[in-house]
Parts: sequence; structure tokens; C-alpha cells
Amino acid sequence: MDMMRSHQMLTDVTLEVGAEHYNAHRVVLAAASPYFKAMFTGGLKECEMSRVKLQGISPTAMHKLISFMYTGRIRVTENTVCQLLAAATMLQVPNVIQACCDFLERQLDPSNAIGIAHFAEQHGCLELSKKANQYIERRFIQICREEEFLQLSANQLIQLIRKDELNVQDEKEVYNAVLKWIKYDEDTRNRKMEDILSAVRCQFLPPKFLNDQIQKCDVIKKTPACKEYLTKIFKDLTLHVRTAVKERTPNIPRVIYVAGGYFKQSLDILEGFNIDDKTWIKLDRLIVPRSGLGCAFLKGHFYAVGGRNNTPGNSYDSDWVDRYNPILDEWMPCHPMSCPRNRVGVAVMDGLLYAVGGGECTKYHNSVECYDPEMDKWTVVKPMHYARLAVGVAVVNRLLYAIGGFDGTIRHCSVECYHPENDEWTMIPPMYTERSGAGVCAMDKYIYVIGGYNGLQLNTVERYDTEKQVWDFVSSMKIQRSALSVTVLDGRIYAMGGYDGQEFLQDVEIYDPTTDTWTEGIPLPSGRSGHASAVCYGSNCNTQERGLLMETEPSLAVGAPSSCSPSTSYYK
Repeated sequence: MDMMRSHQMLTDVTLEVGAEHYNAHRVVLAAASPYFKAMFTGGLKECEMSRVKLQGISPTAMHKLISFMYTGRIRVTENTVCQLLAAATMLQVPNVIQACCDFLERQLDPSNAIGIAHFAEQHGCLELSKKANQYIERRFIQICREEEFLQLSANQLIQLIRKDELNVQDEKEVYNAVLKWIKYDEDTRNRKMEDILSAVRCQFLPPKFLNDQIQKCDVIKKTPACKEYLTKIFKDLTLHVRTAVKERTPNIPRVIYVAGGYFKQSLDILEGFNIDDKTWIKLDRLIVPRSGLGCAFLKGHFYAVGGRNNTPGNSYDSDWVDRYNPILDEWMPCHPMSCPRNRVGVAVMDGLLYAVGGGECTKYHNSVECYDPEMDKWTVVKPMHYARLAVGVAVVNRLLYAIGGFDGTIRHCSVECYHPENDEWTMIPPMYTERSGAGVCAMDKYIYVIGGYNGLQLNTVERYDTEKQVWDFVSSMKIQRSALSVTVLDGRIYAMGGYDGQEFLQDVEIYDPTTDTWTEGIPLPSGRSGHASAVCYGSNCNTQERGLLMETEPSLAVGAPSSCSPSTSYYK
């Protein structure tokens, strides 16, 4: 048929596209394109016409499409893909549409992703539009450095930064991107600032940063309504008012990282559990073996804090702090703490890493210090009222809670709350049960205290309502355990490993607060206690393309053996 077309044999229609003419067979065109089938069989005037003029299509694209209709082959290039996609969409040639979409998807880059997304939307290519927008969400930090970002309209920018799925390590990155967009054409765009700022989740900006913007940012000072808006948020944050604004939840793979621990000796392992495909992967080992360490994710890095190296020929508590880069799969040392801290509690608040309590041999700490990752510097803050080894920590509404622990004599049921504004600890209602080595985490307005040790390993779970300031019990775990690790993901709590009084556990239990039930999860690759865990968002760990990561709240790390004193053993 293609040979007959080229020799104009039995052709019965001529298509006029611009100055070009293409002879073809109606039956072939109608078989390949619903557009032509409707034209030639639907009773339209073109049914009787021997010459048909087509508008809105380029001669080059028409030539390629006719060739495809006869041969089933087409070559898509950077120079032709846009013309081809527009023409194939108009003529309803699905195979060519798909070929163009596949080509554009492979070409996605921070410099062109916004343009491809808009082009796909204009031509009704829903799958390509979805993938391009997902690319933009996942790589927002790179995207906002490109010219396309600066050319967005105000409405397009608002639509983008409102997305829950935006993958950022810190809301400051969204705020700074907005300022950059405003300053690109400040005279025209400044009047849009109020609407745009309301789409930024300013409730998750640190108060110090907000105050600096209110006092120093020229764009904010020129817009009284914006200054008033940020001032209100600053006041709510410093008064610890709970916000109704949700944190962003990037639509990318989620990984639970588990570091260190104890099984016959301190361990140097780092493993990642991919929630989506439910697999464990071994990653770069810790610089030194550690048990009783604390861990947290902060600004895209996984921090291992303190702990003990209890291996043959070694028995010492550590002030070391190491930082793991999930993209490079490697560890780097950071500035050490002011003192060694074994069985330390670790939490993130206002972009700072807090190390709470812990111990050094037979010395039990009530001291607390915080780490600024940008300065690589530790600063000592107000000490707690009580020394607390194997303490649990959690952050809710910019308040840091220190829960339970062991002071060398007794196990605490007491709880303290740290206010960063006045650098003070206050006592709050105690738990019902004294416990150290418990797993502690925060979810919504609640703090959960899971398992631990009070002379026996516990499976009970207490929950503190930070608004009503009351404790209650929820469903107990199936297994009693101390020196476990807990972390929160997708509205559920993962309780991992620990010690049950006889064995080091690899069991994982998952708590659903909506049903108040525990279910069995995928076990750890091996049993251990005194390990630490935290959740990050990013592509599959240990793959070549790892993607970007996002800061999340850390879990508590507790539990490690000690040769210094029996009172710091792994089960207490």
C-alpha cells in the first residue's frame, strides 16, 4: 500500500497541508485515525471531496504521520516531538501519541520539566502530565533554580507550592523559592505576595527565621499584610499553639533506617527498610560499632549520636557524632558533643538536633545540648531536673519532652518539658509506670511510651495527650521488650527489636491508633537491642539514583550493655 501511495496508484484523496500535498487512500487513513474515519464516513462534505485542506498541523508532522499510517514506523526526535505530539493528538493516532510521551518522559530534566508538564496538559496527555508533575514535586529544589520556575504565573506558583507531595527538607526552601520568584520582577509581582505566602506552610518555619524575615526582609516589610500574617504565626509558634496545617508528605519511597545495636557485642550495621516493597538493604557500616546510640534525620542526613563501643578489646562511651549521606551511602564525622552520652535521647526541633541525658560509665547526665548542622556546633542548654539514662524523647508543638529513664538509683515515671523560648524545663504529669529503655514517639497531639524496663521487661503502652495533659493506657504489645526502637510512618508506629529478658528480638510490631491494635510486621534481618531508627523520604537506598531526602521526626534510641556498671545493662 505504501508503494502504491508513492506511485499514486488507486489513491482517492489529496491532503493539503500548507504548501504541501499528500496523496493517500481514504481506507488507510480511516483505519489508522478516528479523525479521518469520522471525516470520510460521517456524512461530512469531505466524503465527496478529492482534495481536503487541513489546518493547525505542520507539513513535517503530516508527512511523518502518513508514513506511520502505512508502515507502522516513526522516528521521534527532539526537533520533531512537539509537532508530532500536537498533530497525533489532533488526528487521534494513539501509538504516536504514546511514542512522543515516552520520548518526552525520557527527556525530563529540571530545566524543562515545567514546560513538558504544561505541554502535556494542553494536549490531554494525562499520564505524561502526571509523571512530569511528579518529577517536579520530587525535584523541587533543582526546579526552582531554573528559568522555567521564574516564568511561572502567580496562580501556577501557588498551585505548585500548595502540594502536599512537594519534596523539601525544610519549609525554608519553599519560602526562599517564593522570594526568588517575587524578586525576579518585584514591581509587578509584589502585590501577589500575600496570596502566595498563604500557600507556604509558614507554620513549619523556625521562629528565629520568621522573626528575621519580619525584621529584615524588604519584600515582607513592603507588604504590611504579609508582615502581620507572619507575626501571627510567630506568636502562635512561640505560644506552642497546635497548628491545623499538615506537614508535607512527599509521594516518594519511604525508608526506615536502623543503625547499630547490641548482639553479643556492639554492632556497626546500618540497614534500610523500604516500606513500599518491604525489603531490607544493608548500607555503609557505621564508622565505629555503637549500641545505645541516638539517631535522627535532619536536613536530608541521618545522624548517629553517642552510644557505646562494647566490642572485644573496647569498652567506652562515646561523644562521637557521625552523619550519613543517603545519596552517597557514606558516613562523615561531625563535631563531637561536650561529653560522652550512652543511651542518649535524640530529637529534632526547629532544625536543631537535641541530645538529652544519657550516661558516661557510672555518671548519669541531666545535661542537654543541641547541634546546629549549618554551624557544625553543639551548644549546652538548661539541664533537666533529673539525671536520665535510657530516656525517651519526643517533640510536639515545639516542646521537647524527656520521659522516664534511670538515674543510677531509681527508674523514673516523671516527665519534663523543655521550652526553647525561655530555656527552661518544667515538670508535667508523670506516667503511671516507672520505666527506662522504652520506645518513645509522637503522633499528632499524643506521645506514646512503649515497653521498657521497671525490674521486668514491659509490653504496656502509655499515651500522653499534650493538650489535656493526661495519661492513659492503650493496647499492649504482644511481646514485652526494652531497649527497642520505635518510629512513626503513615500514621502507624513501628516497634522494632529489643530485649525480652532472655533473647535479643528481631520481631517488629506495628500499632494502628485508629483501631488500637498491634499487628506483626516484617522482622529485622537479625535480633538486637540498643539500636536506633529514624524515617526518611527518598528513593530506594543503595540504588544508583537515590533521589532527594526530607527531614522527619526522629525516634528514640535506647538500650546498650555496659562493662562499666551493671546498672546500665541492655535490659534496663
